[in-house]
Amino acid sequence: MALLEKFRLYIKEQNLFQPKDRLLLAISGGIDSIVLCALCKEAGYEFEIAHCNFQLRGTDSQRDEAFVKAIAEKYKVPFHLKNFDTIDYAKTTKKSIETAARDLRYQWFDELLKNNQQKDTARLNFLLTGHHADDNIETVTMNFFRGTGIHGLKGILPSNGKIIRPLLFAKRNELETYANQHGLDFVTDHTNLENDYTRNYFRNTILPLVNESYPEAANNVLKNIQRFRETEILFGQAVEKHKKNLLEYRNNEVHIPALKLLKTIPLVTVFYEIIKEYGFTAHQTEEAITLLKSETGKYIQSATHRIIKNRSWIIISPIQSIEAQHILIEENDHQINFSNGLLSIEKRDIGTFKISVDPMVAQIDFSKITFPLLLRKWKAGDYFYPLGMQKKKKLGRFLSDQKLSITEKENVWVMAMDQKIVWVVGLRIDDRFKVSDTTQKIYFIRQSIRTHD
Repeated sequence: MALLEKFRLYIKEQNLFQPKDRLLLAISGGIDSIVLCALCKEAGYEFEIAHCNFQLRGTDSQRDEAFVKAIAEKYKVPFHLKNFDTIDYAKTTKKSIETAARDLRYQWFDELLKNNQQKDTARLNFLLTGHHADDNIETVTMNFFRGTGIHGLKGILPSNGKIIRPLLFAKRNELETYANQHGLDFVTDHTNLENDYTRNYFRNTILPLVNESYPEAANNVLKNIQRFRETEILFGQAVEKHKKNLLEYRNNEVHIPALKLLKTIPLVTVFYEIIKEYGFTAHQTEEAITLLKSETGKYIQSATHRIIKNRSWIIISPIQSIEAQHILIEENDHQINFSNGLLSIEKRDIGTFKISVDPMVAQIDFSKITFPLLLRKWKAGDYFYPLGMQKKKKLGRFLSDQKLSITEKENVWVMAMDQKIVWVVGLRIDDRFKVSDTTQKIYFIRQSIRTHD
C-alpha cells in the first residue's frame, strides 16, 4: 500500500481530523516534516506552515528558515515564523536546551491556534507534527530507563488535544522512500549525528546496539506500544476503584485511613498513583509509606503539598503560604474579614453579660484593651495565659494539646495587643482579659467560619 493511502487510512482509523479541517503544520525542514507537508498537499488538506528558529546552529538555523519559507511559497500557503532566544530561556528557567525548545515551540503553536480563531480568516483546527514510528520507539525506550511506569510506555499518542501526529504509523525508511520517489528536497540537521542530546544518544548508539542482538526489536517495541496503551486503560480503571475506596475529600485536603491504605495491594503502586497528582515523585513513595506507621506530625512534602500523618489518618494538604498576614482592628470596627472567616464585633454593657462556652465567641473586658488590636497568624515563641490558668503556656504546646493537625495549626490566628495575646481565635481567650466583677463594658467578638463551595 502506498504511503499516501496508509496516511489517509491512519487518519480515518484514529479519527484524527476531518477533511474539512484547516491544519497548522509544524515544519522544521527535515525529512519527516517535509514528507508530512507533501502528503497533506497530495491528500488535498488545507493547511498553513509554522517554523521555529531556535537560533542554536548559527547559519544553519537561517538556512532552515529560508528553506521552509520557500516551501510555503511553493505550496502557496500562509507562513508563520518565530525566532527564539532559546539559550537565554533555558538559563532563566533552569531547563535543558531540549526541554526549553519544546516548551517554547508548543507555547507558540498554542498561541497561533488561539489567535487565529479570533481573526476573520479561516480558523486553524489542529496542529500537525512530523513524529513517526522511530520517534515513538526512541521515546518508549527512554521512558523505560527513566522509570516513568506504565504511563511512559504508551509512547507518543496520535492525538493529544489539538496536537495531531499522523505519521506515527510510518518508519523513517518509509519516509525516505517517499521523499526519493517524489524528488523532495529537505535539510539535514548535523546535530542529529551528535550525541549531545539524550534522544540522539539513544538513536545513534543504544538502539543500533540492541538491534544487533535483536533484529526485530523495533517492530516488537511498536507492537508493545499498542499493548501498553490498552494495559494503561485497565490500569487506570483499577486505580480509580482504589481511589474511590480510600480517599475522602475535605475542603482542600485529601484524607486517607492509614490502616486501610496499609492493607491495600499493591500498596506501592496505588500510593504512588494517588500522590503523584500532588507533585510527589516515584522516589518519594517509600518515604510516604513509612509515614503509615510513624507517629503523628511526621510529614514529607513536594513543591506544592505535604503528606502528613495525623493519628490514624494520612492527610495530603496544600502547603500554606508562610507570609505573615497582619490586620489592624480599630475601636470602631464592627466586621473584620480574614482567611478564616468573619469576625463580628460589638461593645456590650455588663447588664447583658451571659457566660458563653462557645470557643467561637470571645468576651473580653473592654477596659483592659487598647487599640489598635492586631489580628495575625500565630508564630513560634507565642505564649499566653489560657482562660482559667495562672501560668503562661507556649501557644505551640497549647495547640498540640488541642490535638490539631499540622495544617490546622497553620491556620490558627491570634488577636494581640502590645505583644500580648488577647484571644487565640476560635479556641481560647487569655485569662488576663477575662470579664471580672469590676467589668463595666464587654468587647464581644463572634467568629463565623467561611464555608467552602
